[in-house]
Amino acid sequence: MSPNINFWQTHPIAWVNPVIFRASAILLPAGAWDAAPTEQNVAGGSKLRLSLTYTRGGAAGAFEFQVEGSIYSVAANVPAGASEWVTQALYEPGILAAGVDEVSLMQRESVSYTATGAALEDFFPTPIDLAGLERVRVRARETGNVGAPGTLSVVAEVQP
Repeated sequence: MSPNINFWQTHPIAWVNPVIFRASAILLPAGAWDAAPTEQNVAGGSKLRLSLTYTRGGAAGAFEFQVEGSIYSVAANVPAGASEWVTQALYEPGILAAGVDEVSLMQRESVSYTATGAALEDFFPTPIDLAGLERVRVRARETGNVGAPGTLSVVAEVQP
């Protein structure tokens, strides 16, 4: 399905749905992250809806994935000392009390999924806000039975 075209947009949309971040393939052995995750230009997109399909390779199969974004259209635009790819983070606000400064918590996030059986399993997480991002990639690794990695597919729809 092609994206909705807004007549007020000044630039062409940089994607065609569905976006394939990871073609269905066996995860790397020994729990290694994908070596070269597929990146997608999402400039002008508002939300990203992931669709993940996993089949465990052996008993106790599980995987982990991480969504990384870049505010830079190309690596050459990254300032010295800055990261080209930044990992999505979780935020937990502290407890608010009058007259007291508070410290909130923030950490980089990865998401873990454990198979419930031997059959193919699929799910989609909460949509990801793309505001200000130029590019996105999704990397993954087997975390359960690292000696018998499962098969994973990551497909997405970018919403204008």
